Amino acid sequence: MTERAVGVMLPRDLPAHLFRTFAERAEALGFDELWVVEDCFFRGGIAQAAAALAMTERIRVGIGILPAAVRNAAFTALEAATLGELFPGRIDVGIGHGMPGWMRQVGAWPTSPLTMLEEHLDAVRAVVRGGRVDADGRYVSLDGVDLNTPPASVPRVLAGVRGPKSLALAGRAADGTVLAEPVTPEYVAEALRHIAPTREHRIVGYCVAAVDDDAARARATARPALEWMGEPDWDVHIAPLPFADEFRALRAASATGAEFAARMPDAWVDQLAVVGTVVDARARIGQLHDAGVTTAVLLPVGPDPLAALEGLARVL
Repeated sequence: MTERAVGVMLPRDLPAHLFRTFAERAEALGFDELWVVEDCFFRGGIAQAAAALAMTERIRVGIGILPAAVRNAAFTALEAATLGELFPGRIDVGIGHGMPGWMRQVGAWPTSPLTMLEEHLDAVRAVVRGGRVDADGRYVSLDGVDLNTPPASVPRVLAGVRGPKSLALAGRAADGTVLAEPVTPEYVAEALRHIAPTREHRIVGYCVAAVDDDAARARATARPALEWMGEPDWDVHIAPLPFADEFRALRAASATGAEFAARMPDAWVDQLAVVGTVVDARARIGQLHDAGVTTAVLLPVGPDPLAALEGLARVL
């Protein structure tokens, strides 16, 4: 098990004809992990993971994240166990509440997201381990669920969450936590304070990333991917940073996300992304690992996803 792993995200909008090429190339380049994302309405996480696992031989595949609100816990476990059985030791399954807007869009946002997610995580982790599982909760009800062929290599089940209460839930109910971008050492420290793990607990950190011999060019490539960080929903990621107040002021003074990203000081870009030269990027990944990140997942940006993948591999 690699404790200071470097992974890469398969872009959610990657053209279908490039899917195999990207997955195979990520493995050949030496990335430890390949993560797929289930964002509405791009592609399903389980289907992508199964395809990526079948197309490769070694690389570990992570799903980040499946919204629990739209799934039955027993069938989530069945899918995870199947991948664990067919591809032993190569699958991580991230599960979260789901983005509120998307869940409301499909009529699935629960009255109590925390209760729903904790019941779902508890049930999935129990079922994939094998043996009879009963549950009588508010959202999860199981009566003697018992996998016919539980996997010998049990998939890790991680929680993809943000916010103090949700992070605390991850600490007690999951094998790890997926932290969505932007992930900084300060944010990792704050998240771990709430997670308060008492057993092995993996931290997967998503990071917008651009690597170039010209650091300024790398920042320019990364900036468009930072536009949405000006949205208030992401304030929890920004609050631990020393420039949080200035960040909020700039956000308030910017008419659009593009304007906000364009006006962002270079030093902020360097904090919010893995960006710059190979030396710069390696140093930042090292800082994230030192802060407690188990796997730094690099999100390729720019017009050519395969070229971006090749560039990011230079940090390995």
